[in-house]
Amino acid sequence: MSPLKPDAIFLGKGQQPQYLSLRRANRHGLIAGATDTGKTVSLQILAEGFSRAGVPVFMADAKGDLSGMSQAGVARDFLLERASRIGLDDYQFAPVPVVYWDLFGQQGHPVRATISELGPLLLGRMLGLNDVQEGVLNIAFRVADEQGLLLLDLKDLRAMLAHVAEHAAELGQEYGNVSKASVGAIQRALLSLESEGAQGFFGEPALDLHDFIARTPQGAGTVNILAAERLIQSPRTYATFLLWLLSELFEALPEVGDPDKPVLVFFFDEAHLMFTDTPKALVDKVVQVVRLVRSKGVGVYFVTQSPDDIPEDVLGQLGNRIQHALRAFTPRDAAAVRTAAQTFRPNPAFDTAQAITELGVGEALVSTLDEKGIPTVVDRTLIRPPQSRLGPATPAERGAAMAASPVAGRYDTVRDRESAFEMLSRRVAQPAAAPRPGPWGDETPEPAPKPARAHTVPRSAGRQRQGVGETLAKSVASTIGRELGRALMRGLLGSVRRR
Repeated sequence: MSPLKPDAIFLGKGQQPQYLSLRRANRHGLIAGATDTGKTVSLQILAEGFSRAGVPVFMADAKGDLSGMSQAGVARDFLLERASRIGLDDYQFAPVPVVYWDLFGQQGHPVRATISELGPLLLGRMLGLNDVQEGVLNIAFRVADEQGLLLLDLKDLRAMLAHVAEHAAELGQEYGNVSKASVGAIQRALLSLESEGAQGFFGEPALDLHDFIARTPQGAGTVNILAAERLIQSPRTYATFLLWLLSELFEALPEVGDPDKPVLVFFFDEAHLMFTDTPKALVDKVVQVVRLVRSKGVGVYFVTQSPDDIPEDVLGQLGNRIQHALRAFTPRDAAAVRTAAQTFRPNPAFDTAQAITELGVGEALVSTLDEKGIPTVVDRTLIRPPQSRLGPATPAERGAAMAASPVAGRYDTVRDRESAFEMLSRRVAQPAAAPRPGPWGDETPEPAPKPARAHTVPRSAGRQRQGVGETLAKSVASTIGRELGRALMRGLLGSVRRR
């Protein structure tokens, strides 16, 4: 009898076959374990299972190991032997539909967002600004909003900062002190960001998140793989990008409650980077985001070495657990093992803490939520083998997949429409107004026309103006509607100053 089920993902077999119920998959999860213990395979079989159930997936490929999912697996003795041991008699090799993405546009379709979409506070975190510098950045965004100046890419932001510095005296009377030293520090941080190659991330065409939530004509969910080998070298940029992406998903998706299967599953690989040197206030907001995004049908799965890498308040929301081996070589390692063991519902058949240190490669302790939302008793499980390829795709295979992608050509060409840079450059280029005779014959300079405030402001304008209190008050009143969702997320993720 096949262990496969239509309403659950088969994970492997221990004392009993272990499944992840699709109805409980949006209750989030954790894949943890030391290096080379099998986390990548567990992530891969989950992504395969979701895809075949018609659920789109997003994951960041930090080591390049997941790119081979676009290809069918190759028969190897250890894979066939494992399939036989767990009773997977109809084990077959098959690819999953993959769309490759890359912030740098080299190993996948370019991923872009406008400066306005990212917002001043997440951008400030990406740049590592202090409170004073972050305040100046907020002023730049506010002035751009009021003058109808679109902030799309880095040259727009540079021009806007130069404009703010030039008019520091008059702006200071309305918004507070604008230090030219702070403007210079922001410009230097932008230069550092550019040296990392991140300038290609800002601009248009911006990513349409509905391209992530796609299915094939046959009904399989698309597996979106972000090439992150280079991105991971800039941990702050990596973590900020993923937080921005999650916030945008929250804004774009309607409330669905607990669907029969998730709308999208989001994997945070190297999840510890999200919480390294992160202010507690921001961690508190991430906790709220993880809790709220569940009602949008989005499942969030953190992948890291130890449960200790995840703040306790976040860890408490992760109902589905796959724990690979941990090694207790030091007192700190031993404490991490005890912490991991305590997160499971005990099994009288074995000691959980001891089992964590004895697991072999491809084994894991598994506990998921049952149909009533109750964690199952932990079971020592032999994880099933994947059907797609283990290991990276070749450049030729990646290129072929990109050429056949449903978004091929949509994001490849940069669009540079008129925005803050062009508008401010035109103001500087305009000649001074000629004097005109005054009412008593003297010459009175013609006053320069006030710039008209545009009726259409950047998409982030509303959230730039909202404070934390106002945003959260609105979220209590109603969480329905895209604009309110955007305001809520900026309150949750953006409106927290670094401490």
